[in-house]
Amino acid sequence: MESASISKEAISSHGLTEQEYYNIINILGREPNLIELGVFSVMWSEHCSYKSSKVHLKKFPTKGPAVVHGPGENAGVVDIGDNQVAVFKMESHNHPSFIEPYQGAATGVGGILRDVFTMGARPVALLNSLRFGSPEHPKTKFLVEGVVRGIAGYGNCFGCPTVGGEVYFHPSYTLNPLVNAFCLGVADRDKIFLGRAEGVGNSVIYVGSKTGRDGIHGATMASQSFDDEAEAKKPTVQVGDPFTEKLLLEACLEVMKQDTVIGIQDMGAAGLTSSAVEMAGRAGNGILIDLSKVPARETKMTPYEFLLSESQERMLLVVKKGFESQVKEIFDKWDLDMAVIGEVTPDGKFRVVFEDKEVANIPVKALTEAAPVYERPVREYPAEGFDSVSRKIDESLSLEEIIKTLVTSPNLCSRKWIYRQYDHQVRTDTVVLPGGDAAVIRVKGTPKALAITTDCNSRYCFKDPFLGAQLAVVEAARNLACVGAKPLGLTDCLNFGNPEKPHVMWQFQKSVEGISQACRKFSIPVVSGNVSFYNETNEEAIYPTPGIGMVGLLSDIELRMTHAFQNVGDVIVLLGESLNSPHDESLGASEYLALIHHSEEGLLPKLDLELEKKVQETLLDVISQKLICSAHDCSEGGLAIALLESAFPKNLGVKIQYSKNIRKDVLFFGESPSRVVVSCVPQKLSALKERIQKYHIPFEMIGEVSGDGFFMWGQDVHLKIESLKKNWENAFESLLH
Repeated sequence: MESASISKEAISSHGLTEQEYYNIINILGREPNLIELGVFSVMWSEHCSYKSSKVHLKKFPTKGPAVVHGPGENAGVVDIGDNQVAVFKMESHNHPSFIEPYQGAATGVGGILRDVFTMGARPVALLNSLRFGSPEHPKTKFLVEGVVRGIAGYGNCFGCPTVGGEVYFHPSYTLNPLVNAFCLGVADRDKIFLGRAEGVGNSVIYVGSKTGRDGIHGATMASQSFDDEAEAKKPTVQVGDPFTEKLLLEACLEVMKQDTVIGIQDMGAAGLTSSAVEMAGRAGNGILIDLSKVPARETKMTPYEFLLSESQERMLLVVKKGFESQVKEIFDKWDLDMAVIGEVTPDGKFRVVFEDKEVANIPVKALTEAAPVYERPVREYPAEGFDSVSRKIDESLSLEEIIKTLVTSPNLCSRKWIYRQYDHQVRTDTVVLPGGDAAVIRVKGTPKALAITTDCNSRYCFKDPFLGAQLAVVEAARNLACVGAKPLGLTDCLNFGNPEKPHVMWQFQKSVEGISQACRKFSIPVVSGNVSFYNETNEEAIYPTPGIGMVGLLSDIELRMTHAFQNVGDVIVLLGESLNSPHDESLGASEYLALIHHSEEGLLPKLDLELEKKVQETLLDVISQKLICSAHDCSEGGLAIALLESAFPKNLGVKIQYSKNIRKDVLFFGESPSRVVVSCVPQKLSALKERIQKYHIPFEMIGEVSGDGFFMWGQDVHLKIESLKKNWENAFESLLH
């Protein structure tokens, strides 16, 4: 094997620093050849090595009574009882989705599906968390339509329901959309598979689609900032085939039933290289790969291309020696390529041969444990506008006019235009449909259900990354509580700008600390996740967006709760309290302030973790006692929007008689946390009040559900529900056309 003299340009184009290159020389005792440089490039990239985030991610609580497998595997695993587990993870596909939105989003869905079924779980639900720039920007429509079509095209064809998610617009995402995909699967606890290359002499088997040149250096590209030439990087975006992925799922689950598979991992970022190296690294072994045996769909592919291609729908298996033909028989049946391409070795090396020549020889630990870890400089960089927002209040608009405007806000209007493109009921297990606080999926053959949600308010996180991240965690837990589920575990997708900038690392550090503190208070373990840095173009970074995905358990699916008001005459009760202060924190960074007053100033709403916990415990209790008919989280848009969202599904009216000694804009549109709007039949009101009082939380009867079809709040608001709902439902499509 020959080494080569590597130019500075080649080092830089591979995303490596000169110091990192010198470290490689010291590890190898020689200069690497170009193939080895490519291997180091992807394995030491931010996307694969987490070199800027590792020191902070250690702060997460990752253990708990329900945790079966935490971070470090392809997906997190939590126990749901009866020898069953929930398997879930969230990952980003941001950069590819900006370059080519359809395929970028589609292959993001494909990748997260493989992360789950490689663990032995059948995927049962998909969610997504999306961010786009200003709706007025000429490229936003193109990105939104492409991303949504990509998600729908892959998930629908694969046959996994997309049951919920979130989408927000803000100018900071104009050239950096975020496409975060979440997948949930269910498996038997005693049939979980791990990505480990164990057993010296065992065979390494390639299965799935043939390898092409698409996606080469995708991991490196995802670890770089963009400039005006970003769209020239289209060759680094993979092309997906959901029908092949469906075949791959069924074949893998079938072969997993045999006592032959030792380890399995999907070929995601960095393709064959990362799957082989990571499997060997976890097992403490070496691995030998013969690239001449890798199925190829293009001619004259080089070792460099084979190793770094990110062609989709491919998996790497480690199988007991002597059982190769048994595995081949299954993959032949499903019309998928299968090839024995190597073996597990005892030498701890990642060795690669091609046409009988060794082309790479690298210690596995050099690519995993010895990957650089940086404790990058951190400098506090507070956002402007931390003062009171009182001086921004404009009394010229009536409360009715404000409500009419807010229901058509890009960040508050119905997402029906999006989710009607998704097949959210395939497999017939979706029991709470998109549009509520959280989706609910039946666990087949049991009385149980799983609830899932994604949450993050990036305006909050820009103002105060510590508090903003906490608010994201507690809102996710509150959303689960609103459908009757107790949180089991959390996955995250931490989207930030360039980590080499101290203020970005400060945002990241504080967000991680905020998530950690909230999770510890609520005993919610972080079991999986993803970090996406370098989300910036031309030096302009996105708002920090630590997306939270959370899974909860309902022991009895019949107790599931909806956000929709159910009956005329039901009493409306507010759990928690609308707060005011001299600084009007409940309006700070609110949707009302941004949309009506074009300002993002103000302090954030205060969060009392103890109160929040008690509100959620109260909610779960009264649901279990069948004392309420509906429950809805009060968040963006404030109490007025929460009430309308509860009234819209059944076109019921609302009569509110709720006043406090606070400004009306704060009362109507303030975003104080720890609040839930519930409704109950009058006959159960006494029992409900008695139950709530045991938890010593604030609550108030604020009105009733009416049958006249109007939204009425004292003498200030008298609006027709039908008209508001029509505008709310049509606003999203109108924004794009």
